[in-house]
Amino acid sequence: MAKTRVQFLCNQCGNVHPKWMGKCPDCGTWDSLEEYKAPTLDTHGAQRAGLAVRGPQSVTGDLLRGGEAVAMNDIDEDDTPRMPCGIAEFDRVLGGGIVPGSAVLIGGDPGIGKSTLLLQVAHALRGPEGTEGRSILYVTSEESARQTALRAGRLGVRGSKLLVLAETNVERIINQIQKRQPAVVVIDSIQMIYKPDIPAAPGSVTQLRSCCMDLVYLAKASGIAVLFVGHVTKAGTLAGPKIIEHIVDTVVYFEGDRFHSHRIVRCIKNRFGSTHEVGLFEMTGSGLREVADPGNLFLEQYGPQGPPSGSVITAAMQGSRVLLVEVQALTASSVIGAARRKVSGVSADRVAMIVAVLEKRAELRLAADDVFVNIAGGVRVVEPGIDLAIALAIASAHLKRPVGAGTLVVGELGLGGEVRSVAQLEQRLREAGRLGLGHAIVPHMGSNVPKLGGMALHEVRWLANAMADL
Repeated sequence: MAKTRVQFLCNQCGNVHPKWMGKCPDCGTWDSLEEYKAPTLDTHGAQRAGLAVRGPQSVTGDLLRGGEAVAMNDIDEDDTPRMPCGIAEFDRVLGGGIVPGSAVLIGGDPGIGKSTLLLQVAHALRGPEGTEGRSILYVTSEESARQTALRAGRLGVRGSKLLVLAETNVERIINQIQKRQPAVVVIDSIQMIYKPDIPAAPGSVTQLRSCCMDLVYLAKASGIAVLFVGHVTKAGTLAGPKIIEHIVDTVVYFEGDRFHSHRIVRCIKNRFGSTHEVGLFEMTGSGLREVADPGNLFLEQYGPQGPPSGSVITAAMQGSRVLLVEVQALTASSVIGAARRKVSGVSADRVAMIVAVLEKRAELRLAADDVFVNIAGGVRVVEPGIDLAIALAIASAHLKRPVGAGTLVVGELGLGGEVRSVAQLEQRLREAGRLGLGHAIVPHMGSNVPKLGGMALHEVRWLANAMADL
């Protein structure tokens, strides 16, 4: 076995010498030479970066030397530069825009509007026609270029800076990216992309992992942002289970019912910003329209007589905005021992706990009744601040006593029947007052009662106190 030649590195000038000397011949510093081992050539990383690997002389720069550790205090803390796409609701979800070199995964049910949104984003990113705008590459793996052009025509998306590539081979896609050097690449969708040297079928775990890693590595090396489209399976997870989610920087879900016009874009992972924001859109004949002011988006107008029994209005926080939603409940007689608990838009476990609290603390007999709970409009709410609204909706439906018209109900419910405070209560109340609600059932606030003109507050400590309004 050949013996490895020992080399020595000067810690002052950084030059490497074949033997140790007391004084560096280049910079003249004494006792500065230390034993040095050359790093192993990263051929795998070089191939992914698109560099030809023929030997040590063909790879230079940072790839051969490797990264250098730096002190935390020396790292620039300035905000990461972003590219606002011109669609405010999508920029809100991403934290202010698309970060160059980032990888974003957009997931959702088939036909919910992912391709429509990304075509509109690509159109907005390229800038006004006739100006020096950004070049955008839209890679369609499920449709032909003509089909994509037809859909773009319906949406009013045109422009010479928007390039369309109908391709499924990842090597050809990377070749076009390196040739065209776009600012943003859209991959619609990652399930159909394949690598020819892997025998697995497109969409398999092996193909997904390899193709996604190649494109993400290219994004990091070149500064080109890549947006992936991923379909949601019947189990409710992104196809390729969690293989893609941990590779990319940002994961965005498209939520909504295909039978309703509104759509919610929710961020569940973001390495460059918050994951608490949501974007609201409405599907129209000309594409997705932003809903900047949700207002009465999820509320049904019942007129002066007020809502029927089992209907309660509550305020849910979605990031920095307030959504007023309608909680609907229905109870019906069932066969003893076979009572059902069906929910839509809220946690089934949370509803089961609230039903148990109503039976134990409010003495409602619900064991022999079917209980149905629904958030009107197809929206999903997961925060505990709507517990009291769910409890009053179930009690209202069971007792056949409607909650008063124009009443807002907010509060978290404990197992002892106590009503606990919720975050950002004043912001919720102000939004409800802006939309014309004049009465609110809220947790006890003590001396921190906000001054809200025209809104009467009923502070409650226990569930029984809140049910007195029925």
